[in-house]
Amino acid sequence: MIRLHKFLAIALAAALSPPVLAQPMDRVPDRAEGDGPYETLIVSGAVMVEGSGAPPTGPVDIVIEGNRIAAIHGGSAPAAVRARASRIVDAAGMTVMPGFVDVHGHNGDAGKAGQPSYGYKLWLAHGVTSVRGVSFYWGPGQPDLEDTRRSAANTITAPRLFPYAAFGDKWDGGAVDSEAKARAWVRWAKAEGFWGIKFFNSLEPDLLGAALDEAEKQGLGTVAHLAQPGVQRVNARKAVELGMDGVTHFYGHFESLLDDAALPTYPQGYNYADEQSRFAWVARLADQVVEPGSEEWDEYVDFLVDSGVTLSPTFNIYSASRDVMAAKTRDWHERYTLPSLMDFYAPSPTNHGSYYKDWSTEDEVAWRKFYRYWFDLTKEFHRRGGRVTAGSDPGYIYQTWGFAYIGELEMLREAGLEPLEVIRAATLAGAQEIYQPRGETPPMGTIQVGKLADLVIVPGNPLDNLKLLYGTGHTKLNRETGAIEQVGGVRWTIKDGIVYDAPALLEDVARMVEAQKAARP
Repeated sequence: MIRLHKFLAIALAAALSPPVLAQPMDRVPDRAEGDGPYETLIVSGAVMVEGSGAPPTGPVDIVIEGNRIAAIHGGSAPAAVRARASRIVDAAGMTVMPGFVDVHGHNGDAGKAGQPSYGYKLWLAHGVTSVRGVSFYWGPGQPDLEDTRRSAANTITAPRLFPYAAFGDKWDGGAVDSEAKARAWVRWAKAEGFWGIKFFNSLEPDLLGAALDEAEKQGLGTVAHLAQPGVQRVNARKAVELGMDGVTHFYGHFESLLDDAALPTYPQGYNYADEQSRFAWVARLADQVVEPGSEEWDEYVDFLVDSGVTLSPTFNIYSASRDVMAAKTRDWHERYTLPSLMDFYAPSPTNHGSYYKDWSTEDEVAWRKFYRYWFDLTKEFHRRGGRVTAGSDPGYIYQTWGFAYIGELEMLREAGLEPLEVIRAATLAGAQEIYQPRGETPPMGTIQVGKLADLVIVPGNPLDNLKLLYGTGHTKLNRETGAIEQVGGVRWTIKDGIVYDAPALLEDVARMVEAQKAARP
């Protein structure tokens, strides 16, 4: 999701011009949080959900040496190992999982949250240890690559970062208006240090095909946002046929499943640039497609599975469309959402995603039907062997960093993935999506000896209740005392062997919010 004028500059143009310099973000301060890595660290007594889909087991002791998992012991580690440990994290009664992977991150808009550590800390506080930025920041001169290097060196408090660039963005080589220029831009992005490319479908198929072919040769990942202005040229089926690795959001799927027309039918007065019109209408696409379970529907799902494409649906980012009143009154906004971010979320004629200018019951009902179809498509794709990953697209439509990611896990569950499948989507599957284009086995994503020590530790069992993962916890009545309690919330996030106190990170964020409130007239 990006501001409307930037989106139009990318999504409506047949060829990309050099982007306008975006307002720079504040520099992320040097890391002052987290302890470690340790010569020997033990996470002791937790039940382990190891990420591949295997059932929970425990209690276990996980022995970490530096930034790698050195051993996993059923019960307790040997006394000699415990004796030499620099630190033992007592995780009895808790669940330990691989660090979560958010495959759809943004962190760049000075008007909403000018200090990137705001988003980074919220991600870490919710167990997110790896983020693919698509893009983290827009325009040249932004700190995508600097933040990536500093995070890899653990000199800032941030998840592991994997930067993608929007196709045609950031370079000074002029408009990408030929196949040669497309290949040159891809090679430039690789040389700069980007891990992949985010495509919009404004490109002609031949030019897009050249860029995808070059990306594969360079070992760069590719993911597409296939919006309405370009869907007549490239829908999801066409993008996948051309070699796209991943499709995010719902765009392009429904246009590949139209029932009675070759193109979507738009209502009188429709204007894509008016986001009330754009987002109110798009839910009505569900009325124009073939029925779930029909021959055409099943053939499309099989096509996607057979192609090897990955789907990162980002259900959460549009969830307010089903109930905007609930979205704007979430538990966490008062304490953890910056006032500037709440201002951005409010209905606006210019802010991208702030499209609730006259949102009606009819709009919400249409979106609920749309989600039933979208859920069904995703569930069937997953059930037949397709890879589904978890991405949150935070900073828009009342979706605040970290909290939005847990909301996505809940919606994957609502779509029909079982709890263990949700955790696999959030861990191993996300790691595979990032590393597969490079031909590499991911170094994280499961709890295994030799893997990176990226872990999330939470009281209770999130397989029984994913709400335990929210930073605000879960409201529960104590039946013995009659007290209303807040339970759960991530207790520790371990990234690269460094132990972060998740509640302390949330307190840092709360202080940012309070400081901004105090500075306002």
